[in-house]
Amino acid sequence: MSSKIYVGNLPYSVTDSALRSNFSEFGKVSSARVMMDRDTGISKGFGFVEMESAEGAEAAISGLHGMSVQGRSIVVSLARPRDADKRAEPSSRGEFRAAKRSDTGYGTGGFGGGRY
Repeated sequence: MSSKIYVGNLPYSVTDSALRSNFSEFGKVSSARVMMDRDTGISKGFGFVEMESAEGAEAAISGLHGMSVQGRSIVVSLARPRDADKRAEPSSRGEFRAAKRSDTGYGTGGFGGGRY
């Protein structure tokens, strides 16, 4: 069973191959990917590493979490699955709402339509 690891606060110069080589010290790496901005092609500062064994993933997390990479303390943890409830969903009229809470925000929009 493979384990997916989230790696955050990465320097923008880190590449997929550098990420793979750093995690390969703790076990066999299935994949390593730094997330890039679609428009500019610049790193977003985080990535994901998938390791083949859970033991290797735990060793990598305990060994690399908080490590300083080019002056930045990286965050290494198990990746959480995407939460479908937190994504913006279209309303019945086809528009997107930022939040479902009625006690926050500026009403339904428009000029001066706020509650505050």
